[in-house]
Order: sequence, then C-alpha cells, then structure tokens
Amino acid sequence: MSDREESDLPNPVLVWERPEPERRPAPVPLSRDRIVNAAIELADAEGLSAVSLRKVAGLLGSGPMRLYGYIDTKEELLDLMVDAVYAEMIAEGPLDGGWQDALRTMAHRTRGVVHRHAWLTVLLSGRPHQGPNAMIHREASLAALSGQPGFADIAVALQALKTVNAYVVGALQDEASERHAIQASGMTDEEWQLATYPYLQRMLATGRFPNIARIVEEVDHPSHAEEFERGLQIILDGIAARMNR
Repeated sequence: MSDREESDLPNPVLVWERPEPERRPAPVPLSRDRIVNAAIELADAEGLSAVSLRKVAGLLGSGPMRLYGYIDTKEELLDLMVDAVYAEMIAEGPLDGGWQDALRTMAHRTRGVVHRHAWLTVLLSGRPHQGPNAMIHREASLAALSGQPGFADIAVALQALKTVNAYVVGALQDEASERHAIQASGMTDEEWQLATYPYLQRMLATGRFPNIARIVEEVDHPSHAEEFERGLQIILDGIAARMNR
C-alpha cells in the first residue's frame, strides 16, 4: 500500500486513546469532560434525541466546530456519555459479599443510574461497552464472582454476569416503555387502568383468556422496585440451582 493510500485511511485510534487538543486561550475553555457533562445534562432534561453537537456547544457557549477538536462524531459523544455513567457506578464502591450479594448490588446500581439518566436504557444493549470505566466496572464484576466457590471457571462467571445483565436490561427497558406510554397518553397509571378496565372485563368474560383472568384475580401488583427484586431473585435462584447440579 502506498503512503498516499495509507494516509487516506480513517484514524484507527479510538476516542478513549486520542489525546485532547492542546489548551489555548479561548473565550470558553473546553475539555472532553465539560462536553460530556453538558451532553448528559441535556439528555437528562430533554431526552437522548435532543443531544447534538450543536446543542451541546450552545450549552457551553461555544461554536460547534470547536467541539470537533475533541470529538469526531455524535456516536463518540454517546460512547463517552455511557462511560461517564459507568464512573458513577464505580464511585459507589466495591461489590462486597457473596456472589448473590455482588450480582444483586450490581443490578440495583444499574437500575439506580437508569433512574437518574433515563436515556441510558436506549444505549445499554448492543455491542459491549469498551470505555475505560466500563472495563473497570466489568473487571470488578468478574472479580467479585471469580473468587467465589463455584466460579473458578471464568466462563461460568461470565455467563452468570451476562444472564443477570440480560434480565436487568430487559426489566429496565420494560419500565421505560411503560413510563413512555404513560407520558404519551397523558394519563396516570390509575387513570389508564380505569379507562381500559371495562374493555378488559369484556374480553375476560368471553372465557378465552383463563390465565389472564387468574392474573387479574389472584396476582398482586407490586411496585416496579418490588417487581424488579422478585425477578432478580428468580434469576439468582436459577444460577444457584445450576451450580448445585
């Protein structure tokens, strides 16, 4: 390959490893941290769709073109935002206790940051997060398991971690979908239930949905927090049962 062809290739250095521009006098000092914090503030207030380099620059009192010295694309900005949230979880301290305690703590910390940053649910799934804080968090999670009885095989620890993460992401996305539906309808949970209850009663009266009827009649309706904990305990019990086998 010629020197010219090599120079035409995109820069392979990821945003995590790319140095920031040299600081220079400017009306508004910038850094990646300031840019990311402004983007998180914007996403918390208006949702992920509101985040753009132009709007972030406006919050910082800067022109959008100045941000390109620190971040090449919006996707890089989103990656940095996610990694900043992982830093929040790391700051909560080590994952102490037995393996179930460690996984439960990890799950509830994830739910906590999602409640602080609702936009995170959109970015939790997909490719593994590879930012430095995400890797520190993953390493700490694996370390909390690998030293426990039954988890000497790192593959077993990884599978347990992935199983709990899959439950957590799914449960949080369900919660987010429900909140979005309530906001879109303009009704509270109670108002929506009152509005739809007559239809539900008519459907159940046909006798075609006996198991749904049992749910309506026999199952209590816990809070989201209680439901999350119940589902998490089922997952942990399943892992424990498999390890005992």
